[in-house]
Amino acid sequence: MEVTRIFDLLEQYTEKYPDQEAAVAGKVNHEWVKYNIKDYIRQVNRISYAFLAKGVQPGDKIGIICANRPEWNFFDFAIMQIGAVSVPIYPNISETDYIHILNHAEIEYIFVDSKDLVKRLQPILAKVPHFKEVICLHETENAISLEDFYKLGDENPNPEELQKRKNAIKATDLATMIYTSGTTGLPKGVMLSHRNILSQLEALKVTPAKWSNKVLSFLPLCHAYERILVYLYHYLGMSIYYAENLGTIAENIKEVHPTMMSCVPRVLEKMYDKLYLAGKKMTGFKKTLYYWAFNLAKEYKIDENTIWYKIRYIIADMLIYRKWREAIGGNFDIVVSGGAAIQKHQAAFFNAIGMPVFEGYGISETSPVIAVSARGKGNRIAGTVGPPLPGVEIRIVENDEIICRGPNVMMGYYKDPELTAEVIDKDGWFHTGDTGKFTENGNLVITGRLKNIFKTSFGKYVNPFLIEEQFCKSPFIEHMVVFGENEKYAAALIAPDFTYLKDFCTRHSLPFSDNETMVKDPEIIAIYKKEINKYNPMFAHYEQIKNFELIADEWTIENNILTPTLKVKRKEIQLRYKNQIEKLFA
Repeated sequence: MEVTRIFDLLEQYTEKYPDQEAAVAGKVNHEWVKYNIKDYIRQVNRISYAFLAKGVQPGDKIGIICANRPEWNFFDFAIMQIGAVSVPIYPNISETDYIHILNHAEIEYIFVDSKDLVKRLQPILAKVPHFKEVICLHETENAISLEDFYKLGDENPNPEELQKRKNAIKATDLATMIYTSGTTGLPKGVMLSHRNILSQLEALKVTPAKWSNKVLSFLPLCHAYERILVYLYHYLGMSIYYAENLGTIAENIKEVHPTMMSCVPRVLEKMYDKLYLAGKKMTGFKKTLYYWAFNLAKEYKIDENTIWYKIRYIIADMLIYRKWREAIGGNFDIVVSGGAAIQKHQAAFFNAIGMPVFEGYGISETSPVIAVSARGKGNRIAGTVGPPLPGVEIRIVENDEIICRGPNVMMGYYKDPELTAEVIDKDGWFHTGDTGKFTENGNLVITGRLKNIFKTSFGKYVNPFLIEEQFCKSPFIEHMVVFGENEKYAAALIAPDFTYLKDFCTRHSLPFSDNETMVKDPEIIAIYKKEINKYNPMFAHYEQIKNFELIADEWTIENNILTPTLKVKRKEIQLRYKNQIEKLFA
């Protein structure tokens, strides 16, 4: 069948992959609960019937505030197939952002997955006059339980009205609104049509191999990046297993043996660091062999390894890499990395050990993929995000800004035609605000963010993205933010990787204690001065870091410094560490 609306994916799955054991699966009480496509559609329809019984109309907005689990998908499809608009919301945003989104989107119902979230939302919902009801996965006060909501649907089946609603929905209709993660102010409502999203699936369908049929998913479904991939998995008839949480990823990989997953570079960095540190416990020849293989993997090239390299690689694979794959538990065809650039040597490393890394680039406003690594010679080069996605045009214009045009470009920002006109020009080109360039063979390289580029008091332009990206290759540095607008030099706040730092101190018999004490310790500061001196020569004199301060706080989503996709909120850093930043330039 032809898939023209997102919910058509379920019917297509039924026709093409009826025997797939699990369309989606999640853990309940530490046991996998699997839903085949028939069970899946039944749950979706029960929810649709309940919303119809509640009087939900086409165009009404319904929120989903929920960790990755099958019920997320059930609500997403149930909402869209009755013509309502699915609005995913991150669970851990600030109260200010909650109030803004709920009122701005005029959300009437919300599905949540925890009692604690229901409690947290109560004072917030009191400030949302049009809101009607919370549906909670569990029995709790001030919400209808999911079980009771299912019963409401069972008691009010309405297949005729449901089919009527589905028939009336066009490919160009609004399907979902995704609120941007707010690195530069209040979240904006990105309006995406069925066509916007589905245009990506046809272009992406050749990215996984045909034998790849099992996925582990753990990045937030609220984000366009993971969500489009989950729709792609539906399109290709793959089984989706949702990790219990970020802390169980390694365990879940061993249980599921996925052929595909997506991640952000930080997840891969943690795996890389763990494998690196494992060798430190070894001695003698065993340790020498381990790090020989480790360093060999960092030199791996996808298309052009020499004969001598291939011979050494075969030996390393037999003795070391095979054991790593068994320890990781995967059978990977592809690992999609997005959200930020992965370091070249780490991309090479994972490609070598059997976790082929495909990098991609996009933003919510473009549904989201603009470019992605592809199979074939020259289409997957470390340090690039691959060629433009088929059907998407990309240009590099003034100030090296990336602009794109295609069926993936959003309908606009909700209730904000002026802002929409600022980013989508009269010829349909979307201006991303990111800077980039093309390699000789047509791969896109991201070089920064226009708004973050600053000018020193000497009139020199500095791109902090390039500096931060290079310095974060240091295992001592978790995050770094560079400043220097109208100042004589560039300086930085550095959030150390305390796990690595404490391990380093143990191995070198250095004392360590709490974070606050460590960042003030002269010996620790000396370590970071050495790292600064190591990377500074890679940059022009005016770009080099002349001063820095170590931050004791660990930057997380929970303390509102990182976005849900693990990007640093520069404005939040500037506000929270105002005194420390001023001190850098005193």
